[in-house]
Amino acid sequence: MTKICLTIAGVDPSGGAGIIADIKTFSAFGCYAAAAIASLTFQNTQGVFGVENQTAETVRRQIEPILADFEVDALKTGMLPTREIIEEVARIVKENNLKNFVVDPVVRSTSGFDLIDDEALKVLIERLFLLSDIITPNIPEAGRIARMKIETFADIETAARKMQALGAKNVLIKGGHLPILDLEKKAKDQKPKTEDRKAKDFLFIGDELHVFEADFIETTATHGTGCTLAAAIAANLALGKSLTEAVEIAKKFVTEAIRSAPHIGKGNSPINQLIARV
Repeated sequence: MTKICLTIAGVDPSGGAGIIADIKTFSAFGCYAAAAIASLTFQNTQGVFGVENQTAETVRRQIEPILADFEVDALKTGMLPTREIIEEVARIVKENNLKNFVVDPVVRSTSGFDLIDDEALKVLIERLFLLSDIITPNIPEAGRIARMKIETFADIETAARKMQALGAKNVLIKGGHLPILDLEKKAKDQKPKTEDRKAKDFLFIGDELHVFEADFIETTATHGTGCTLAAAIAANLALGKSLTEAVEIAKKFVTEAIRSAPHIGKGNSPINQLIARV
């Protein structure tokens, strides 16, 4: 039976991130993609130049016909830019008892454009963390949510525990921003060689820690990696994988998507979500 995955996020017209990346990722895993637009962004590989947010009512009116017609097997949220949209999404999740809910707490673009203000982030934490099966912040996002600077593995664990205390059952902190963490056991003044570096992601399930690592690929082709990872996790949860299996498969998928990136555009190239599923 075909599995249906729903994404509620922003649209990146250049196709590298947001809803378009989610759709390509769901499709790569053989899932049927449905989508509701929370924001229209004006961006390309070089940056985000503005946004046009939808109203909460518009988001609801997109989602309700989908839920009335389909049995949704997994839900992934990305850019939810306003308090009103976040509150509406929370109500919809509860009203429909939506399962396999992956929250990617998108707060800032790679180019430094703030996509959500502090008030909206506070509501996202209060309303969506409790409903989620997993949240997937990167290092800067985890630092903003936990209100701390993250520089070491100990900081990562502290941030994860803080997010769990805020209601998140399971937390995946993407460590791609700190590949040097792998080398803490080596001399601190020794500059790591690229081939020695590992990109590690840290999954906290209750008191358990699972570490997933892959080769660190020296590249600027990173546009859409966070969206793709969260969408791949959602797709694999829809397919019946356990949380640890879903994360492991998703990380391998993103690594190969980076490795086979098309290297287009004048900034950070999108990755290749159309690779054969791994």
